[in-house]
Amino acid sequence: QAHLVESGGGLVQAGGSLRLSCAASGFTFSSFSMGWFRQAPGKERQFVARISSSGGYTYYTDSVKGRFTISRDNAKNTVALQMNSLKPEDTAVYYCAAAIRSDGVPRFGDSDYRGWGQGTQVTVSS
Repeated sequence: QAHLVESGGGLVQAGGSLRLSCAASGFTFSSFSMGWFRQAPGKERQFVARISSSGGYTYYTDSVKGRFTISRDNAKNTVALQMNSLKPEDTAVYYCAAAIRSDGVPRFGDSDYRGWGQGTQVTVSS
């Protein structure tokens, strides 16, 4: 059973940076792609970024390209999301999740992921 714990959220001014971390356990971390999602108040959870099992391939939603960077450390079973040039519209609860399938096919819907934790709140003030 995948168990994921996010950390690193907080309150930051627009233009600032935050680094989110996610600690994984309960599954073979290095075999699965990992994703970051976010959910703003009153909105559905949306895909933010994905990284392949090896870390060699990354994908981002258009609104964060060039500002966010996803990375992973398979030796430590962790995945991170470096967020720069933050905007008020980035305010949300951020979640990490593990891909359900280990086939490496890029998938971006939250139904394709598992191990949802409690998330970490990111608030960007204007």
